[in-house]
Amino acid sequence: MPGVPTSAGAPAPISTGKMATGEKGDDLRRLVNEAHPPRAADLAELHSLQKTRKERDDTAKTASLTATLKSGAREVGPRVVVREPKHLYLPQSPRSRAAAEEEQTDLIKEMFHEMGDIGLKPVVVYHNLSVPELYEHALKYEPSTHIVASGALATLSGAKTGRSPKDKRVVREPDSEADIWWGAGSPNYEMDERTFILNRERAVDYLNTLDRLYVFDGFAGWDTQARFKIRVVCARPYHALFMNNMLIRPTEDELHTFGAPDFTIYNGGAFPANRYTSYMTSSTSIDVSLKHKEMVILGTQYAGEMKKGVFSLMNYVLPKMGILSLHSGCNEGKDGDVTLFFGLSGTGKTTLSADPHRPLIGDDEHGWSDRGVFNIEGGCYAKAIGLKEENEPDIFHAIKFGCILENVVFDEETRSVDYDTSRITENTRASYPIEHIENAKIPCVGGHPKNIIMLCCDAFGVLPPVAKLTKEQAMYYFISGYTAKVAGTEQGVTEPEATFSACFGSAFLMWHPTKYASMLAEKVEKHGAHVWLINTGWTGGPYGVGYRFKLRHTRAIVDAIHSGELEAAQYETMPTFNLQVPKAVSNVPAEVLLPINCWADKENYTKTLSHLAELFQKNFKKFEDGGGHVTAEEAHQILAAGPTL
Repeated sequence: MPGVPTSAGAPAPISTGKMATGEKGDDLRRLVNEAHPPRAADLAELHSLQKTRKERDDTAKTASLTATLKSGAREVGPRVVVREPKHLYLPQSPRSRAAAEEEQTDLIKEMFHEMGDIGLKPVVVYHNLSVPELYEHALKYEPSTHIVASGALATLSGAKTGRSPKDKRVVREPDSEADIWWGAGSPNYEMDERTFILNRERAVDYLNTLDRLYVFDGFAGWDTQARFKIRVVCARPYHALFMNNMLIRPTEDELHTFGAPDFTIYNGGAFPANRYTSYMTSSTSIDVSLKHKEMVILGTQYAGEMKKGVFSLMNYVLPKMGILSLHSGCNEGKDGDVTLFFGLSGTGKTTLSADPHRPLIGDDEHGWSDRGVFNIEGGCYAKAIGLKEENEPDIFHAIKFGCILENVVFDEETRSVDYDTSRITENTRASYPIEHIENAKIPCVGGHPKNIIMLCCDAFGVLPPVAKLTKEQAMYYFISGYTAKVAGTEQGVTEPEATFSACFGSAFLMWHPTKYASMLAEKVEKHGAHVWLINTGWTGGPYGVGYRFKLRHTRAIVDAIHSGELEAAQYETMPTFNLQVPKAVSNVPAEVLLPINCWADKENYTKTLSHLAELFQKNFKKFEDGGGHVTAEEAHQILAAGPTL
C-alpha cells in the first residue's frame, strides 16, 4: 500500500495504478519526489546530498578543457573544478544557453592556454576555490593541517620555515639587465635563460605527476592604474589559500574578464632543484624571469616566497611607471593624514601600523604614486611569535576562520595556540585577508604621506627613541636600513649584531637602492612629508644589560608625531650621529630621550656609540658612488648625513 515502509526503512514508491503521462504525469512525479526525497544508497551518495549547487551542463566546458590540456602521457584528460562566476551559470533558455556555453568555453580556454603552452597538463585543476573549499581540501589532503580553536587553519611549511634569500635567482636578460642591481650587496644572484627554462620544466614535470593542482588568479595593487594580474599554480591547497589571502581577491566580474595574467608563479616547492644544474648552490631555487613574466619555485614550501616574489616584481615595474615601491606599513588618521612605517622584522612595523584609532591601509607593501599611496596586497602576514591580545588586539582578533597559522604549536585537545613557543621556528606567521582587521580601510588607498617613520631595534642601546631627520639623513637611513639581532635569537649570535638591509627590504630590491632613495627624497620634498627615526630597542646599556623601550612610550611618541607636537618641539643635537632629538615628549620620561642619560657607564656608552658609527660607515661604502641614480654631489651629501667620528 502507498506509504508503507520497506524493510530498509524507506517509503515504498506510490503506485498510481497506471503510467502517468504528459504534464499531469510530470506534476505527479514532482509531488512524489517532494513528498519522498531521494535517499542515499551509499556513503558517496550521502556526501553528494550534503551540499547544494545550481545545476548546469558542464559537457561543453569539459570537452574544451580536455582538448586544451589533454596529455599524451595520460589516458584521461583533465577535469576542471571551477568556482564559476555567478553570471556564467547556464540559463534555461536554449538560445541564451548556447551563448553562455560559448562564453564559458572561451573563458576557460583563455585561462589555461598559457599552462598548456609550456606543457602543464594536470588531471584535475581547482580554480579560485572558495575559502571553505580550500579548508576542506587542506584538511583532506595535508596531514599536517588542522583547525585550531579560533577557527584558523594551522599548517606546516615543511623543512623550510623561512625564506631562502641566497637561493633567489634573476635571469640576466637584454631588456632588463641594465636596470637590475647586481654585484656587491645585491640580493639578485644571476642565472641565464636556459637554466631558468630547465628549472621551469623540472617544476612542470613534477606538477604533471600530481592528481590535482590549484590555481588562484588575483591582483597586486589597489590602485587600478597600477594593478597587475597574478596567477599562481601550486600543488597545496594551503598555498592557494595563502595567496587568496595575500593577493587582492577579484570580484565575480573581474574573474570573468581576468584573461591572461601579467605574471605567473609555478610553485613546485615540494620537489627539489637539481643541485648540479648551472647556477644552483642548493636543492632550493627561487627563479624570476622578467622576460617570461614568470617565477619558479623548487625545493621550498615556505609560502612567503610567493608573496615576496610578487613584491620583487612590483619593485621592478612600479619605478618604471614613476611609482615608488615601499616595504612599509601604512595607516591613516581621521583627518586623512597618512603615515608610512618602515622597519625590518622585529622592529614593530606591523604592531605600530595596526593602530585601533587609525584605519589600516596595509602592513607591509605599498606604492606611492602621483595620486597617493596604495597597498600592493590584499592581506597581512604578521609574525605570531609572542602574540598577545593586550599588546596587539587587531592582529590577535584577525586570527579566525580564513586565517592561516604557519608552524605554530597548539594543544591537541583544546586546539588553543601557544604563541610563545618557538619549538618549530621563531618565524611563526599568521596570514589573513585585510578585511579581518576591524578598522582596515577598503579600498586600501590613501593620500600623500604626512609622516614617514623609520623603525630600528637598536640592541646596542645607544640610539634615541626618536629623532627628526633632514632630507639627506632620510636618504642615508633609508639606504642603510638598520636594525640589530639580539643574542639568543639565532644560533651563533652571542652579542648584539648589526643588520643592514637597504631600503628596509634589500632581499626584494631589483634596482640599486639609490634609485628608490632618490624617488623617496623627491616625493618627501614635493609633498612636505616629515621623516622620523624611532628606536624600539634597548637603552641604559646593550641587550643583556639595559632594558627595552616600553611599547607604551613608543606609542606615545607616535601619537606626538601624529598630533603635530613633535613638529613644533625644541631639539638638541646628539653627538656622533648628529641626530636632532626632542627635549620633551608627552607621556615619555624626559631622561630616556638622550640615551647617555640612561647609561651608568658613560665611557662605555661613548665607546659603544663609536662602534655602531663605524658599522654604519663600513656598510655604506658600497653605496658611496650613488649607483648611477644620483649625482656625485648628491652622493657626497647623503654620505655626509651619516655618523661622523
